[in-house]
Amino acid sequence: MDSLLNSLFGPKPSGELLSLASGLVWSVGIILFRVSGRRVAPLALNIFKNALSLGLAVPTMLLLGRSFNPDVPARVLGLFILSGVLGIAVSDTLFFASLNRLGASFLAVIDCFYSPFVIVLSFAFLGERMTAAQGLGAVLVISAVLTVSRSEGDAAAPVSGRDRVVGIIYGILSMLFVAVGIVIIKPYLMSVSVYWATFVRLVGGLTGVLLILPFHRERRALLAPLARLGNWKAMVPAAVFGTYLSLLLWMGGMKYTQASLAAVLNQLNAVFTVVLAALFLKEGLTARKVLAVLLAFGGAILVTMRF
Repeated sequence: MDSLLNSLFGPKPSGELLSLASGLVWSVGIILFRVSGRRVAPLALNIFKNALSLGLAVPTMLLLGRSFNPDVPARVLGLFILSGVLGIAVSDTLFFASLNRLGASFLAVIDCFYSPFVIVLSFAFLGERMTAAQGLGAVLVISAVLTVSRSEGDAAAPVSGRDRVVGIIYGILSMLFVAVGIVIIKPYLMSVSVYWATFVRLVGGLTGVLLILPFHRERRALLAPLARLGNWKAMVPAAVFGTYLSLLLWMGGMKYTQASLAAVLNQLNAVFTVVLAALFLKEGLTARKVLAVLLAFGGAILVTMRF
């Protein structure tokens, strides 16, 4: 990878380590996105986080001397832009809409579709295969996420039948779009800089949500919360952790290991979120959650094995 990640993780970066780090950083971001989503609509939140992240990506590339226009075929450039539209503009908007309807615990179950989608697509289109040990690790990680995601419900915020169905559909579609978005660019990641790949995907993501905006009937009301600086207290760190940093680490993980393995390790974000929620949001750390952490830890070890 490039010099910054080399200095952090050695001469050859570990895709597995980067994928784990991405899940951890994303878990910090999602806690902050939960807070932001109470006051800001999904599309507006997506516009804000993409614009801020793109604003960080540009000076990062300038400081590191990365080219904004490398020698990349037009078709590959188009795929990276499409990846941003699908995996950021469409997927994240659906994700936030699902989060608002279902709540975090329920959505964590839907989030489990992400790694199976990537594994199936990688098997079908990239020819990737997992060893028996890695397959068992994947099962353990997914089991951990399902275990930690089981909830008795939120009595303070009951979910209606219609909202539940719509939220589930939005959540599953969100996971499908993000999986398709990464699989279509996976074959070309080794030939481009992670910073450039992240920059172009953010361009596609921001362009996509801005193209959707004119068709929204209540555009002014939708964007009004973005002008309230009090909302920025959660939105700014959420964008930095949950979008910019997590995207860089996520792209690095996808570049330096199989997409299927990276996806399973990314899935650990749900377990990380439970731990962080217990520490910072004072949510209870139950026996079920401890079991999930143990399952996830064992699964992560197996997924990184290559025999």
